[in-house]
Amino acid sequence: MEQSHNKLYAVLICVVIVIATIIAFEPLRHNEFTVYDDNVYITENEHVNSGLTPSSIIWALTTGHIANWHPLTWISHMLDCELFGLNATYHHLVGLLFHIANSLLLFLVFKRMTGAIWASGFVAAAFALHPLHVESVAWASERKDLLSTFFWLLTMWAYVLYTERKSTGRLLLALLFFALGLMSKAMLVTLPFVLLLLDYWPLDRFKDIRKLIFEKTPFFLLMTLSSIVTFFVQRGSGAVESLGTLTLKVRVANAVVSYMRYIGKTFWPSRLSVFYPHLRYSLPVWQAVAAALLIAAITVCVVFI
Repeated sequence: MEQSHNKLYAVLICVVIVIATIIAFEPLRHNEFTVYDDNVYITENEHVNSGLTPSSIIWALTTGHIANWHPLTWISHMLDCELFGLNATYHHLVGLLFHIANSLLLFLVFKRMTGAIWASGFVAAAFALHPLHVESVAWASERKDLLSTFFWLLTMWAYVLYTERKSTGRLLLALLFFALGLMSKAMLVTLPFVLLLLDYWPLDRFKDIRKLIFEKTPFFLLMTLSSIVTFFVQRGSGAVESLGTLTLKVRVANAVVSYMRYIGKTFWPSRLSVFYPHLRYSLPVWQAVAAALLIAAITVCVVFI
């Protein structure tokens, strides 16, 4: 009886998430393309706006345009242009469908891992409606965020299935989703480490750390390959600054302070922007030290409490 109730609650949660997300993002159907990135990604990119052709697909697989190698993102935009031309409304609606799918996937993955239906529903609803995600959904050229998140969550789903019943097929499925995610956005290079964290909690597999790391060798190999490709593509486009321009000290300070600022915007999403320019000078030492101590304290609390 309780199991049937939980299934009903899960369906209701999914329905509520879908309806609430559509209502929240309904205005995006009036959005046009922007002149910031949308032009180089879609409207003025002849490889993309010509639709799916053999030459455009070859270009997507081989180009480092916009300082990134993300062929699946290019192909996604090409498919939109093939189906809808340059009608911005439909490009945005496809993005919204991906965001809804990601929100539902997040709920289902967390529910399967933890069994906590209401907590999982809250996390998924917060993800679906949080202002930090408006940029990814309402800005057409940020399709790479939505697409990479989609494959990130599918990787987690396949990995959870693998931990429930180990099989080569399930592990290969997780690896395939991971590869597709890397082909959408290189941000997924952190995912193998996230899988290790999931082994610790909530999957409770942290019995033999060496075995867990060895198990993820294919993921780390793909991660390394993607990192190398991204480095050379970005260096070739001038997107990588030398240590002479931005010293290691400045980079570390900026990293820890940025972590805390993003955490702050998660709980108080104000003064949001599509671009946060690097100030190119050393932050006050106290800010970097305070941010590092806060990150360490949060980490300790998460691990031991």
